[in-house]
Amino acid sequence: MNFQQLRSIREAARRGYNLTEVANALFTSQPGVSRQIRELEDELGVVIFERNGKRLTGMTEPGKGILKIIERLLIEAENLQQASLEYTGQQSGTLSVAATHTQARYALPKVVQGFRTAYPDVRIALQQSAPEHIAEWILSGKTDIGIATEGLSQFPDLVSFPCYRWSHLIVVPDGHPLLARSPIRLEDLAEFPLITYDIGFTGRGHIDAAFERAGVKPDIVLTAMDSDVIKQYVALGLGVGIVASMAFDHGRDKGMRAVEASHLFAQNTTRLAVRRGAYLRSYAYHFIQEFAPDLTRADIDAALNGGDLS
Repeated sequence: MNFQQLRSIREAARRGYNLTEVANALFTSQPGVSRQIRELEDELGVVIFERNGKRLTGMTEPGKGILKIIERLLIEAENLQQASLEYTGQQSGTLSVAATHTQARYALPKVVQGFRTAYPDVRIALQQSAPEHIAEWILSGKTDIGIATEGLSQFPDLVSFPCYRWSHLIVVPDGHPLLARSPIRLEDLAEFPLITYDIGFTGRGHIDAAFERAGVKPDIVLTAMDSDVIKQYVALGLGVGIVASMAFDHGRDKGMRAVEASHLFAQNTTRLAVRRGAYLRSYAYHFIQEFAPDLTRADIDAALNGGDLS
């Protein structure tokens, strides 16, 4: 039994039993993957995968149980490597952080700045994507820490921490008719074309839920992942924007006005997530606490050992 065999099993399950994709992920050949899988099955005396000819089609019931053990073994192997670096006093390395566009653009710059001051020898690899991709990257080990408002708490193999709460703002060009209405109602917003986030991004679920509860149908004419893109099209007069509160700067966003919308849409909670059972280097703890100062190391360890903080 070897780690390449274990990785072949894990990747086959993750990649829909497509051995070509498994081979690409493991930098080997498809026949090599098939051989690794077959050798482990022979050694264990258990058929792990269901097959149609030579093609893998699913996992057997024993295979599902074995996969859980393999996942734990590989996580602990990765933890062992991280622990060895920590215990030998090496404070260099790479911290991979995945975040949505809004978090990376508005919430992370000061955090990264403070982190770099404390750990100048640690490189940060910052990736941006949708919440579901961020979760997948954490689970696969591609990234160490994920940050998003939606989705991260829905994965049982992730430990997620609530970090801060925020609301949406309504953004319009100077002189827009909505500025004369106070307070603005959902019915008022429905009179104008709207520009906001893609589904699954930056609290979009709360926006849709508010309109649905009120029985009001919004005219959403344009969506984007990036707050700056939304504001650009608002500035061009193409619609009324609904953006995250941290994305608007009265000094920088000239020619536009922001109106509070906390009375219309539910508050959002941004969460930070790591893989359950992961060994965190000291600099990873520091990054988490830079982003969420109210979290102590004891809080983080308790959540890793027992579950999420709510």
